[in-house]
Amino acid sequence: MLGCMSEILIADDHPLYRDALRRALNQATPGANLYEASTVPELLTLVEAHPEAELLLDLHMPGARGFSALAHLRGQYPGLPVIVVSAHEEGSVVRRALAHGAAGYIPKSSSAETIVEAIRHVREGEIWLPQAHGSTPAALRDDEAQIAARVAELTPQQFRVLAMIAEGLLNKQIAYELGVSEATVKAHMTAIMRKLGCNNRTQVALAASQLALEPNPILPTSDLDEA
Repeated sequence: MLGCMSEILIADDHPLYRDALRRALNQATPGANLYEASTVPELLTLVEAHPEAELLLDLHMPGARGFSALAHLRGQYPGLPVIVVSAHEEGSVVRRALAHGAAGYIPKSSSAETIVEAIRHVREGEIWLPQAHGSTPAALRDDEAQIAARVAELTPQQFRVLAMIAEGLLNKQIAYELGVSEATVKAHMTAIMRKLGCNNRTQVALAASQLALEPNPILPTSDLDEA
């Protein structure tokens, strides 16, 4: 439930939409401290620094596949209220977001007035959804529910590695992006495979695809089975 907190995180990779959300938030929650992230790694850093904040989360951001970031955040920070903002308005996507723990769902086509209304309703402890959508979460497929629960157990750094694997990056590329050694990446890989119940990175990428809005896994290339 959203309380009277003063910190709000805006996570979206489109500067213009972040600006629209910022203006709506300034109207709905005057005086709140707003922080912005354009990628999931940036968001994880913000959440670690502001664990008591509220979050507006886009489903399409660098470093996430569909509901993966939502599932991870709900597991690591169960008290973090998350409102999903997305261009997807299909009822199935809205209900899946609720099933993964979202406190509300704001379509990006919404007017500023609607965004303000949604934020205020959720801050009062209500679930806010677009008109014409029911408030009952979808029943997740067993495989999606299982992988969501396992992704929730990953540490933030392991989740960063998982996201890069899903994008097809090789170990040396992941090491470069994170500023760590390849040996450290391999250690994270071992832990990720154990937690996800996978035997190689191909299976890891396929598992991550279960949380995509539309299954279309991007598999690693030359080091498919590299640990």
